[in-house]
Amino acid sequence: MQGKEMTMNRIKSVRSIIITREAVRLVGCRTFAVGGKAKKGSKGGGASDAPKASTLSKEVKSTTTVGANILKDGTDPKVLPDSEYPDWLWHLLDKRPALSELRRKSVESLPYEALKRFVKLDNRARIKENNNLKAKN
Repeated sequence: MQGKEMTMNRIKSVRSIIITREAVRLVGCRTFAVGGKAKKGSKGGGASDAPKASTLSKEVKSTTTVGANILKDGTDPKVLPDSEYPDWLWHLLDKRPALSELRRKSVESLPYEALKRFVKLDNRARIKENNNLKAKN
């Protein structure tokens, strides 16, 4: 009798494990809501989720950099005339030549900044190539 009871207990425990695995699978499954009209008073998105118009005046927007303050007690910085900013600032977004373009030009004719960039990019490309060769071996 004891052997039969032990077998029944093991079967019950195995069943409970299987059931809990299935439950975990069902709970862990992500579901999506079916499209349709939202009920009145529901938490779904509606017209109230639309972006709200800014309450700042056009004058404040044009004279200050809104949101640039990083200090707790500070204020947003004022926008200065272009002549007050350094020259390098206006060239930050300029396109710089790629390594392939720099390789086509003669090294002697390159300005110092372009030569520095060429050396940096060429070293980087050589390191990547050596790493790839080592990885294959």
